[in-house]
Amino acid sequence: MRDIQKEFLDNRNINKDVWRIFRVISDFTDAFDELEDIPPAVSIFGSAREKPGHYYYEKATEISKGLSDKGYAIITGGGPGIMEAANKGAKISIGLNIELPHEQHTNPYVKIPLKFKYFFTRKVTFLKYSVATVMMPGGFGTLDELSEVLTLVQTKRMSQIPIVFFGSEFYKPLLDFYEKMLEMKYISPEDKNLYLLTDDVEEAVDYIFQNAPISEILKNK
Repeated sequence: MRDIQKEFLDNRNINKDVWRIFRVISDFTDAFDELEDIPPAVSIFGSAREKPGHYYYEKATEISKGLSDKGYAIITGGGPGIMEAANKGAKISIGLNIELPHEQHTNPYVKIPLKFKYFFTRKVTFLKYSVATVMMPGGFGTLDELSEVLTLVQTKRMSQIPIVFFGSEFYKPLLDFYEKMLEMKYISPEDKNLYLLTDDVEEAVDYIFQNAPISEILKNK
């Protein structure tokens, strides 16, 4: 078990903060150097617990292949499950792995691997290079990324990009919750236009291809 008191004091240690700043810079510098020349990319998020042969694993591979055939690079968290499936279908396959207490190994389909110390530097990197995102079914990490991109687009801190929720049965309870948020006036009616819900691979790929920023670059190739 972690020593919570020690962790709290470490987080207020100015000397350690200086080294944290350098580590943050290192995370960004490595990512910017490595990904500078990649084509427009799509980030695909989803559960690390999906297995090969399972429905959403196979659909993630199909979506990735469809987007890759259109000319997009594919970015995932680099681990197992949906991440592995998406990297498997990609021609330009990028994995942004994270250092965890129980180490998450990079899946064998990643061609451009990067390792991050901090979740927030990793999240910035996902969205810096992505012109669209696909949210496959997943756990807390997927919901975290989902809420992050919706918030940034809603608040106009980043341009609107296509956001695909794949799996209507899985996402129905979340969308019901969004309806409750709308009822309470915590979000606006137009916020429901920020994403597409679908179970169709071709619809997901076409929606991104038709609406992603700078997709014209790929269309004119």
